[in-house]
Amino acid sequence: MKTIIYSLLIILISLTSCQGNSQTNNKKNETSQNQNITPIQTEPINGMERAYFASGCFWCVEAVYESVTGVQEVISGYSGGHTENPTYESSNTGRTGHAEAVEVLYDPKTISFASLVDVYFGSQNPTQINGQGPDQGSQYRSIIFYQNENQKNIILKKKDFLSKSLNRRIAAEVTPFQKFWKAEDYHQDYEKRNPYNRYIQNVSIPRLKRFQKKFPELIKNNH
Repeated sequence: MKTIIYSLLIILISLTSCQGNSQTNNKKNETSQNQNITPIQTEPINGMERAYFASGCFWCVEAVYESVTGVQEVISGYSGGHTENPTYESSNTGRTGHAEAVEVLYDPKTISFASLVDVYFGSQNPTQINGQGPDQGSQYRSIIFYQNENQKNIILKKKDFLSKSLNRRIAAEVTPFQKFWKAEDYHQDYEKRNPYNRYIQNVSIPRLKRFQKKFPELIKNNH
C-alpha cells in the first residue's frame, strides 16, 4: 500500500507544472535560427549590467538568481521568439517561439558574467531537452542569450567543457539577444509571494535548495 501511495504522489508532482492547469506543449526542441543576427548590447543601469537566461519555469530561475551575491534584481519575462508583446497564455501555446526567461541585473564588480553562466548550468539538468523537470515544451527550453562575442565565447567554452565532462549533449541554445518582454505582474517574485503553492513547494524550492547546496560561496547572507 505504501508503495502505491508513493507512486501516486510522484505522478502527481510530475503533472504539476509552472503552467498550473494549462496543458504543456510537447513540441520538439527548436534549434535557434538566429545565429547570423547581430546581438543587441544592453546599456548598464546605474552600474548594473544585464544578462538573460531561459531554463524552464521562470519562477524557479528568478528565485535562483535572486539568491546570488552581486545580483540586484531579477525580472521574469519572455525572449527568443518571433512575436511582439508575448503573454503567458500565448507563449504557452508553443507557437510564439518565446521561452520563459529572466533578466538578471548584476554588479560586474561583484560577480562576473562567467559566474552567472556557472550558476545557470549548475542550477538545472543541462541535458534535458525542451524543458526542465515537469515543465516540458518549447516555451521551457534552455537558452543562454549573449550580447557580444566575449559573452558568446564564454558560454561556448563552458558548454563544451560540460559536454565533455558529462559525455552528453548539452541542451542549452546559445542565441544572440534581441529583446526581452517583461511578464505579467503576478509572475514577478512568484516564489516569495506564493511559498505554499504546490508547484513552489514540490519543484521550485527543492531546485533552489539543490543549487544553494552546490554553490554556498555564491549565496547572499540573507538566504
